[in-house]
Amino acid sequence: MAKNTQTPSPSAGSTSLKEVKAMQRERRRQMKVDAKADRRRKRSSGGPGILTQLKQVFAMTRQHNPKVVLWMALAFSAALVVGLVIGLLLHNWITWLLIAIPFGVLAAVIVMNRLAERAMFAQLEGRPGSVGAALSTLRRGWIVPEQPVAVNPKTQDVVYRAIGRPGVVLVTEGPAPRLAKLLSKEERSLERFLPNVPVHVVQAGNGEGQTPLHLVPKTLKSMKKTLTDQEVSAIDKRLSALNTSRPPIPKGIDPMRARADRRGMRGR
Repeated sequence: MAKNTQTPSPSAGSTSLKEVKAMQRERRRQMKVDAKADRRRKRSSGGPGILTQLKQVFAMTRQHNPKVVLWMALAFSAALVVGLVIGLLLHNWITWLLIAIPFGVLAAVIVMNRLAERAMFAQLEGRPGSVGAALSTLRRGWIVPEQPVAVNPKTQDVVYRAIGRPGVVLVTEGPAPRLAKLLSKEERSLERFLPNVPVHVVQAGNGEGQTPLHLVPKTLKSMKKTLTDQEVSAIDKRLSALNTSRPPIPKGIDPMRARADRRGMRGR
């Protein structure tokens, strides 16, 4: 009895191949959709983009200084004029004008950043911790602790410390007459532990002999550099070790009202 064997027809084989290719295309399309969704999710979770940040900075700066648009336009125009003059001298003004456009945009952004920094310092003026915020804008080469090194709890006057190649810089926040005692104590401590390290004093404020808040970082950067990077690191480690060696204040005790145990001193 002969067996009835069925062989697949060519049309059936081509149909299954088309289905496989269609499934592969659909899978690739879905992978692209998922990749785009992941990129959008990462951008949204990673904070605002550069354009959003520039818009926020521009809005904040314009609120404080309405002439920011004028200054940015002048910076952009100045870059175009320079490029146009160079192009006319070289008999190729179109090319140089096109080259000057991105430089004009860069100049406008730089002017906006400078004015934004002024606006930020103006908002911080007179607030507690404004000097610490100003010192946090210092770039590489400076070591600035987050907390002040000396505080007067009654008057809220503070002394911040910055360590850099010029040496140790003490920056005060508060009226100069009230800070004299607190500052001299900190200076004597530094001279005792760091006898060969230069110590500078910058009094932040708008009074006589004081440095305006927005000029504090620039003043520190303009100081003469006398130390190496290795010496700066060694000074920071030494001061950090001295700070950690001080006994901490027990919890629940007000340091301004703490009194010594006289009975324990006399003996029972």
